[in-house]
Amino acid sequence: MIKRLGGFRRSASSNETQPVLSVNEEREALAALRDYEDSGLGWFWTTDAQGSIRYVSASVSLALGKQPGELVGQPITSLFFLDQEEGHETGRTLPLSLASHKTFADFPLRARREGAEIWWSVSGRPQFDSAGEFIGFRGNGVDITEQRREQRDTTRLAKFDSLTGLSNRFTMGQRLESTLNAFKSSGRACALMMIDLDRFKQVNDTLGHPVGDALLKQVAERLRGVIGKDGEIGRLGGDEFQIIIPDCEDRGKLGDIAKKIISLVSQPYSIDNSRCVIGASIGVAVAPFDGASSEELFRNADLALYAAKGGGRGQFRFFSIELQNNAEKRKVLEEDLRHALAEGQIRLAYQPIVSPATNTVCGLEALMRWEHPEFGELSPSMFIPIAEESDLIVALSEWTIREACQQAAQWPGQLFVAVNVAPAHFAHNGFIAGLAQALAEAELPGSRLELEFNEAIFGVGEELIQEIFGELKMLGVRVTLDNFGGGISPLGRLRNHHFNKVKIDRAVVQEMTSGHNRCSAIGASIVTLANQLGMTAIAVGVEARDELKAMQDLGISQVQGYIYSPPCPIDEVIEALATGQWVIEPDGPSRQRADRRSVYRRVGVIHEDFRYDVIMRNLSRGGAAIEGLFDVPVGTEFVVDLGEGQLMVSTVRRSEGAVQGLEFESALVDDGAGGLCTRHRVPRHLLQAMGMPSGNAVAGVVALNTSGGIHLPRFSTMETQAKPGKAA
Repeated sequence: MIKRLGGFRRSASSNETQPVLSVNEEREALAALRDYEDSGLGWFWTTDAQGSIRYVSASVSLALGKQPGELVGQPITSLFFLDQEEGHETGRTLPLSLASHKTFADFPLRARREGAEIWWSVSGRPQFDSAGEFIGFRGNGVDITEQRREQRDTTRLAKFDSLTGLSNRFTMGQRLESTLNAFKSSGRACALMMIDLDRFKQVNDTLGHPVGDALLKQVAERLRGVIGKDGEIGRLGGDEFQIIIPDCEDRGKLGDIAKKIISLVSQPYSIDNSRCVIGASIGVAVAPFDGASSEELFRNADLALYAAKGGGRGQFRFFSIELQNNAEKRKVLEEDLRHALAEGQIRLAYQPIVSPATNTVCGLEALMRWEHPEFGELSPSMFIPIAEESDLIVALSEWTIREACQQAAQWPGQLFVAVNVAPAHFAHNGFIAGLAQALAEAELPGSRLELEFNEAIFGVGEELIQEIFGELKMLGVRVTLDNFGGGISPLGRLRNHHFNKVKIDRAVVQEMTSGHNRCSAIGASIVTLANQLGMTAIAVGVEARDELKAMQDLGISQVQGYIYSPPCPIDEVIEALATGQWVIEPDGPSRQRADRRSVYRRVGVIHEDFRYDVIMRNLSRGGAAIEGLFDVPVGTEFVVDLGEGQLMVSTVRRSEGAVQGLEFESALVDDGAGGLCTRHRVPRHLLQAMGMPSGNAVAGVVALNTSGGIHLPRFSTMETQAKPGKAA
């Protein structure tokens, strides 16, 4: 194999020449190689022409749980797992390199040792005899297990959230992009859920970030329990999570998943002897209906999430075109709101707070209204969230207190006025000074002013709450905890901070008459607790007589709701108080049920080759009442077009003049916003192929694309009835 040429020797396998070593030099070289093997820094191996091991360092045998020399005669490939992971092809190419007698270098290979992870970087060089015949391989290897682990950890950090182990924002973005691209040609659906935790910041601020981190880990586990293998869960950062659910466009199923997530995430957590209760809001968008690209789908799911949070939190929303329009409208409102106070567009309305024992008004809650020059009267639910996210809420809150004090000072007797205070205003440096000035300028006793706070106030810190509550007590101002029972309901807070009143959350009031024994027990417990702590309990949102009776049976001393009165403008309040005492007789339905919702909106109904424009009067899960078509026989089948691809097969069960009662072939599902929607939708391109007009505000009758010839519409509309001579 080696030819000696003068003072050099030439390898038969190459033209390279190497210095000839003396016997002593070769002995020293061999000893150095032995030391290198014994050090564990590397190892050597040789094979015969058939690939069987002739020599391998003892360290390899020991690493594989074998005795030295036990591996001799085994194929060299038996040392490794050749089905390599993570896209590495070296395992499969090793046999090819050996078979083709080619040099290979630094192949990362996993050792064949069960129960232990060992990685080697292996190199090999073919050997030839003096005749140029292949006689085997010589090679070496180095242990790279630690480097592989570090590389894997680095890769994992780049792809996964280090706290929860879920996929991170980058990975979720890639996954969504690849899924949508793969599904596009076949029209397959993919749902995207955006989840934001409610009141998580409060946990971080009061219990510390370690508790917050532990809480996020538990939330991740609960999400895994709901989704399982049906989707991919990721944490985008902070308290934001995302779920990708492929091949799902059934909004009934998606709504059920969202409700289950909200329910499970809202269950109490126990962390380091601390009890935490949070909530979740969810926005849902479904491709291809709500967006074809990942950017569009993400944006629309985020819009739905924003709507869910704005609707009171602890809710879910599906994306709709209306939400997109609202987002554009919101930008306009935010800019206009900056000028609304100066231009006198903000006013106060007052909703009476009544003693149910005598039906006498004992106080009024001040509620902001915005008379927008373009959009008309806007309720606080529309513009207060905008103000809270900008720098406007403090100015609005200060104005409300000043205006309410000025107007309440003109009322007779000892009627109090209640004003909602935003947490940002409560924590503002000038809060107490501005409040004292408002009372002094109006010459209103502090005892006639009540300030209402929701649970978000506890995020400003215990010491600040104690300090400000003490100053409010010195002014004689009373404080109320709003929405009690609907959120965290922190009983410990009632012990630490003296509230004069608690308002029972509207949801508790409504569910107490719906057969939920747990809600009845919660309501009774709140009243009992309030009485024991010397507080007054107020029931809000009372609309029906059965709800009022339930509150009276509990001994509630104050009630607020539409059963007595909606919010009234100041001139009506002054007129009602002219006699000195305001008595309101309760007036409302005997029972408040939401199965059939009154609506007034334009929809389309399709019969044969025509789409008719009609008015929908009411809507339930199983049917609707429409108005606008004449001479429609009972039993006629329509396809109702609710817009945005929502088509529902229905049958006319009642027909009187221009009004028809429809029964749906399948039930509608909850849309998360207190409304109803179809489970499935028809893709936009199919609607266009049918000749369907875009939107619902299309008056009259529209002929659809058909191949059945030309004929006249079967039914007449209000427009054709008003125009004699037109085809009916």
